[in-house]
Amino acid sequence: MESSVNQNEAKPESVDSASAPVFPPTFSVSEIKNKQRRHLMFMRLKQEKRREKLSLKKKRRKEREALGDEAPPKPVPKTIENQRVYDETTVDPEDEEVAFDEGTDEFSAYFNRLTNPKVLITTSDRPRGRTVRFCQQLATIIPDSHVYYRRGLALKRIIPQCIARGFTYLIVINEDRKVPNGLVLCHLPDGPTAHFKVSSVRLRKEMKRRGKDPTKHTPEVILNNFTTRLGHSIGRMFAALFPHDPEFVGRQVATFHNQRDFIFFRFHRYIFKNEKRVGIQELGPRFTLKLRSLQKGTFDSKFGEYEWVHKRHEMDTSRRKFHL
Repeated sequence: MESSVNQNEAKPESVDSASAPVFPPTFSVSEIKNKQRRHLMFMRLKQEKRREKLSLKKKRRKEREALGDEAPPKPVPKTIENQRVYDETTVDPEDEEVAFDEGTDEFSAYFNRLTNPKVLITTSDRPRGRTVRFCQQLATIIPDSHVYYRRGLALKRIIPQCIARGFTYLIVINEDRKVPNGLVLCHLPDGPTAHFKVSSVRLRKEMKRRGKDPTKHTPEVILNNFTTRLGHSIGRMFAALFPHDPEFVGRQVATFHNQRDFIFFRFHRYIFKNEKRVGIQELGPRFTLKLRSLQKGTFDSKFGEYEWVHKRHEMDTSRRKFHL
């Protein structure tokens, strides 16, 4: 009898030991020298943490169901966006100083409807097929844009010719290893000049489920999340590429979306399915821009004055600090 009682008393202890955490709190996988053993223990530790997270989630859900309407609101998950460090240069739309600067900057003639955009698109010397096709597709998006090949001419010689012929923008597409990797956007005749890194380029033939080729209608322009003074200047540069009055009949939209200092470009056509539902159809191309520098005046690599330059090794390396 005593032995059976001892066995029955020993069962709860074994259950408790099974439910107890497998790893001690001071356990470190990096201390294990054997690679296979270390990987195995890391996977077990990962599974253990996942189980704890799921059990805690179920417990909170039961508590919320029990409390009903009296349950506290769900906590907002932490993301890089909502944990962003506040920038002192964030633009207030009603700020009189900002309104005065916009009324006297290089783009004021465009926004006062005194000029119409005319864009010249060119490339680096000896462009390859992919870069040429990228320029041609850009020309179908930006109205009144013309593609010319440099033929060895320096940009300092091209800019006076553009000004004499009434161009308001010069776009230069650079390439590396047959892939577009840089974009210079120069506003004429007084600047500024922005240099972007180009990545994730996908041409129309490389996109799945794309719509038909775009029409010649002037698209609408959407600028998202350009909140700082620097971002406001870049947004105005993009806006001045397109004519003032979009043609809504074409149902085409060019979007520049800034997120964590990466500018994502998309070109869509929206389709009315019925009176309440609207769908969008991507036309392409798509690409991503990263601002490298903003220079006053037209392009001058030697004596140009820079308003802003991207510093790769800044003192503040926080992932939560953005500039646009």
